[in-house]
Amino acid sequence: MINTIDTWHRLMKDRDIAGLDDLLADEAVFHSPVVHTPQRGKAITGKYLAAAFHVLGNEKFRYLREVTAGNMAVLEFETELDGIVINGVDMIEWNDEGRITDFKVMVRPLKAVNTLHQKMAAMLEARG
Repeated sequence: MINTIDTWHRLMKDRDIAGLDDLLADEAVFHSPVVHTPQRGKAITGKYLAAAFHVLGNEKFRYLREVTAGNMAVLEFETELDGIVINGVDMIEWNDEGRITDFKVMVRPLKAVNTLHQKMAAMLEARG
């Protein structure tokens, strides 16, 4: 079985996009802070997370705290983009095999949400 959160931390630190394939369940759902509909399926979830690795995963990115209960975790993070401090949480749920089934990102403040929306849209468009 996969240790989901340890694996997630390693993938995020290394920006290991290829490793996402093994960590995500086929039925994975991604909830974006800027897209109102859930993105369903491993491929689209992987695409959003890969873009997030590039947009958010800079040298200032760090997790501040973590709460884990059963097959769920909430990881609070902080980073900076264009001089704007972004504070958010990753809410992660996984199945009995340790593969992520649900990934929700919440971000604050509004200025950070707007900046993130702009940069994620550009990254997703560039990646096709």
